[in-house]
Amino acid sequence: MTERTTPARTAVVLGGSHTGMLAARALSAVADRVTVVERDALPAGPEPRKGLPQARHAHMLWSGGAQAVERLLPGITGTLRDAGANRLPVTTDMVVLGPRGWFRRWAESHHVLLAGRDLLDATIRARVLADERIDVLDRTEAVGLTGTAAAVTGVRVRPHQGPERTLRADLVVDASGRGSRAAHWLTGLGLPEPERRVVDSGLAYASRLFRAPEAARKHFPVVNVQPDPRAGGPGRAGFLLPIEDGRWIVTLSGTRGGRPSPDTDDFARFAREELRHPVIGELVERAEPLSDVAYTRTTVNRRYLYERMPAWPEGFAVIGDALAAFNPVYGHGMAVGAQSAELLGEVVRRYGWGAPGLARRVQRAMTRPIGAAWDLAVGQDIFYPGAAEGGITRRDRLLAAYVDRLMLTATGNGRIARRVTDVTSLERGAAVLLTPPVLLAAVAGPLKPALDGPPLTVWERKAAGLP
Repeated sequence: MTERTTPARTAVVLGGSHTGMLAARALSAVADRVTVVERDALPAGPEPRKGLPQARHAHMLWSGGAQAVERLLPGITGTLRDAGANRLPVTTDMVVLGPRGWFRRWAESHHVLLAGRDLLDATIRARVLADERIDVLDRTEAVGLTGTAAAVTGVRVRPHQGPERTLRADLVVDASGRGSRAAHWLTGLGLPEPERRVVDSGLAYASRLFRAPEAARKHFPVVNVQPDPRAGGPGRAGFLLPIEDGRWIVTLSGTRGGRPSPDTDDFARFAREELRHPVIGELVERAEPLSDVAYTRTTVNRRYLYERMPAWPEGFAVIGDALAAFNPVYGHGMAVGAQSAELLGEVVRRYGWGAPGLARRVQRAMTRPIGAAWDLAVGQDIFYPGAAEGGITRRDRLLAAYVDRLMLTATGNGRIARRVTDVTSLERGAAVLLTPPVLLAAVAGPLKPALDGPPLTVWERKAAGLP
């Protein structure tokens, strides 16, 4: 008798960046072969690449995302730390001017991982591609799906050198980022145009690398000056993040009418004079510049509502920035991508490879990790002039008023500050902000008086060269 064999379970992931690599890792636990298709040539180490200009700007991996990465790649946090990444406790090592004042530096509730994007991607990529079940086709562009409106059977790809060919797969996952063409591909299969929501604050941002003063190279807090939406006019903000090799990456941003300049000579002036407090400008003036200014306007919030489509093809899913892209200034994109990749693997394991309706279950599940990050970003950006075609809804106004009250309360109430960071860290959903104790605390307001300046310690001020 001839032995009967089970067909290999195959998956293709479009996009070899942070989310795509983690999706490949998640699927490798349930598939026999996973192929990652990436348009760029992937470097061997932490080097820049053309398709990731965002790497030149500030990145942080909130603990909700860091924990998902650790579950997918056990030990990766230690590997990142060994490579130079910093782990900073929230809010202990954060100096933040929020819309309603300076936040106190409460005891650790959560944490962030800080490193240059090239280092983060290279470290994760090396671990993922060490798995013999995962292949990568770099310098290869995905040009379309194969199959029908009922089921996707693969993807057409065009290598940098060579003829177009088809990769057949039981499951195709689009993790190609903001440039995703999934909506176009789906209509090409005969499916209707998906709903989408776009909120564009008109924000642009400029980033620059600095060598920290010598005494501040081993340890320094995050410094963040946020805009106050109540003030009207443009929203200007700044971030200083301590990353590997004793460097600071500083990102300045502004909405229409208040954007920073791409001019290198204007960087420190904008930080000192245009933000609500000059502390970031004072810090960078005492640091050694290591780069010119990197500048971008690719900051629109855009969410495809694929979960609402009347029909969804088997064998296809969209995750990460390809599904919901956020204004990068809020720092949630990588964490959402990690949580989405982990959830992708969980859903496939729960319902079984090839189960009827599996792709639709995956797509609907993806709304969970993006929900809080979307509300946090849009809840602020929508109030800038011209941000949304549909204008501001009553829900938007009510949500903004409540969040504003919470931000005020969190400046002087450690318990409420922790609840807020439960959500901003993406460890818990926004429902924790609607419990009776939190509602009552918001009514009562802060328990401690407002701080009159940035809560830098004496040592930190001295190490940075501040008076």
